[in-house]
Amino acid sequence: MNARERLVEAAQDLLWERGYVGTSPKAIQDRAGAGQGSMYHHFTGKADLARTALQRTADRERAGAEALLGGTGTALERLTAYLRRERQVMRGCPVGRHAQDPDLVADAALRAPVETTFAWLRARLAEVVAEGQGSGELRPGADPAAVAAAVVATVQGGYVLARAAGRPEPFDEAVEGAVALLGALAR
Repeated sequence: MNARERLVEAAQDLLWERGYVGTSPKAIQDRAGAGQGSMYHHFTGKADLARTALQRTADRERAGAEALLGGTGTALERLTAYLRRERQVMRGCPVGRHAQDPDLVADAALRAPVETTFAWLRARLAEVVAEGQGSGELRPGADPAAVAAAVVATVQGGYVLARAAGRPEPFDEAVEGAVALLGALAR
């Protein structure tokens, strides 16, 4: 792996662990085993590297979600698979954690991967709900966009509950509650 890739991976990990302000260029360089010259050869600075790392994380998370939401099975099975997918709960959401970082959200370019990922996820979940309604699998009365927003809010809130409790069980309870609510929409 070349120095650029090591820097991006190190930035991804550190941003997830420490946030934008808590991630120094020196820490990124140390974790990547790359010198300052390598960093500034490939990136104009910390913000440029962070944008690249955040976009890479967002792309990875979107691909993982799409693999489940676009996979085989009924709409309800795919929504349930998305909710129950394996996550590193105690680390928090690799994308959503950044929505809590005031310095990151204040910068439109840094915020963009977070914002577009959540917009995509809500739209994609709504598509799956609408598909289930169209096939007669799910009741037609619920607004697909509202159901999608509730699913995203449940997952993100589950991370917060688990981190606040210091254990993953509150996340699992939130997910199972969402699965039960989705099941109530089934015909």
